[in-house]
Amino acid sequence: MLRTGVGWFRLIAVAEAVSWAGLLLAMVLKYGFGFPEAVTVMGWIHGLVFTAYVVVSLVVYGPLRWSFRVLVLALIASVPPFGSVVFERWALRRGLLTTPEPLGPTSLSRLVGALRALN
Repeated sequence: MLRTGVGWFRLIAVAEAVSWAGLLLAMVLKYGFGFPEAVTVMGWIHGLVFTAYVVVSLVVYGPLRWSFRVLVLALIASVPPFGSVVFERWALRRGLLTTPEPLGPTSLSRLVGALRALN
């Protein structure tokens, strides 16, 4: 599963939702039971996983040939609690998490080619 960008995306999407749940639980511990360290720890963990989700979304955008709209939806899905899992399930049902057959150069490969031509 972790040998492909899709596998990493799916894992990080679920981890992001789990870290959201942990952060919500930590907020209950902080405000309900006076344990503010819980939010400090879970906030830090959630921040790392959130950042990983955004980075992995940007990395798989090109190889999976997502439209810009799908990329924006993936990024917006990271904001509400458990939105990353909702997006992951939606993308899986629509076939957006399967690597398409090579159709030609991606925008990234064209950019790399143009930069190499400048050297």
